Amino acid sequence: MNGRRGKQRSQVGPYAGLDLRDVPGGGKGFELEDGWLVEVNAGARHNHVTQRLGRFIDAGAVGAAVHLCVGSGWEVSTRSGVRKPDIIVIPREVARAAVVADVPKRIPGSEVRLAVEVIAPGSGTERTDRVRKVREYAAVGIPQYWIVEHQPDVLVHRMVLGDGGYGADPVVGSGSIFDAVVDADKPFRVTFDPAALLAV
Repeated sequence: MNGRRGKQRSQVGPYAGLDLRDVPGGGKGFELEDGWLVEVNAGARHNHVTQRLGRFIDAGAVGAAVHLCVGSGWEVSTRSGVRKPDIIVIPREVARAAVVADVPKRIPGSEVRLAVEVIAPGSGTERTDRVRKVREYAAVGIPQYWIVEHQPDVLVHRMVLGDGGYGADPVVGSGSIFDAVVDADKPFRVTFDPAALLAV
């Protein structure tokens, strides 16, 4: 089933978006890339960092008509298939329409205001998050893409969409302040020390 891991592919695979529903667990833990089902793994540390970051984004978004989606129950359509960012921010009316629809919650990439991937260097999906998704998310017009590393140190990479794709801000690590404004009906600011992502 997982045609990605450890193999080079030159052809489009046999799977389509609806096939994710047929995977055990309804496709949880899988993305669709060029017609292939790709496994994405997450451990306890990854999940902790994702949840902590979600709280900071949610706190900053008070007053904006947006919805914070955390976890793989939400999917993003890209030109290569279906991605499951760790966090996305979408307009509230888009989230409302998706909730009314049947699962999975598949959002057009053009509706996403922010996508976040939490990665560990050396993981099986690191290259995809650092290279493939940068191109895919830019191609569908996602204004910001953040990559968060949590091993060996916490680092936050912020990319902002411009005319030629994403431009990268300086990387922010522990002891510094990450500060970003996210575009929405009412733009909102997210500020935190990356070290706080590992706090318990």
